[in-house]
Amino acid sequence: MDAYDSGSDVSREAEAEEAAREPQAPPAPEAVPDASPVPSGAPAPEPRTGVAALSPRYQIGAALALAVVAVAVCVHLGMVFLHVAPSNTVTKTHGEAIDDWIYPEFEQNWKLFAPNPLQQNIAVQVRAQIRTADGGSRTTGWYDLSAQDGRAIDGNLVPSHTQQNELRRAWDFFTASHDSDNRAVGERGSLSETYLRRIVVLRLERGGANGADGVVERVQIRSRTLNVRPPEWTTEKVSSQPVFRVLPWWSVLPGEAEGDTK
Repeated sequence: MDAYDSGSDVSREAEAEEAAREPQAPPAPEAVPDASPVPSGAPAPEPRTGVAALSPRYQIGAALALAVVAVAVCVHLGMVFLHVAPSNTVTKTHGEAIDDWIYPEFEQNWKLFAPNPLQQNIAVQVRAQIRTADGGSRTTGWYDLSAQDGRAIDGNLVPSHTQQNELRRAWDFFTASHDSDNRAVGERGSLSETYLRRIVVLRLERGGANGADGVVERVQIRSRTLNVRPPEWTTEKVSSQPVFRVLPWWSVLPGEAEGDTK
């Protein structure tokens, strides 16, 4: 080996040592590709809401619950319709099942396609025998209690239940528990008489029928029934004369004028 070759080897070794002493730059990190690239210009998907946001198991449960509610509503509407509908084959065959569903919570007191709607005006009237302070007695004229209720309701946006129904329901209670001769039928006859008598006595007292020092001793009640006039375009003819149903005189028991319920 000559001197030229030796010098070359020495220079190469020096360059290698100098390169080893220089710091090495860290390798550049590899780029990770996006797992779900979004195309440029496409809108982001909206989040799911309502039943769609539930898991499949809860979606099935919600669908079953809605189906049960829908079936129950359809069955209820069908039962109410059959209850108020005129008598037919279905109601005759399944009448007991329909009644078990309707009563008592869903009772309806009206009928669909009623064959005989109410076509009469019924007024309840009363008069009284008054014992005066000097020991005498006098009989009042007839007080139209139904007309008084009508005047109280007319123009009243919120009429009371008493003004609308108390007297009417009491008279219906009496007629349903008595025959045409005013004889009690069944065990509720006496109760209906007491209820109706107390109502009219209280109204006479509040209306001042007994005067300053008088006392109501007896009352007599009657109904005045008048047919509703048919429309002018019909050929139907009805009587325009009122029909009266007069009850016997009832003695007023002690305490009834003050509303005593004993």
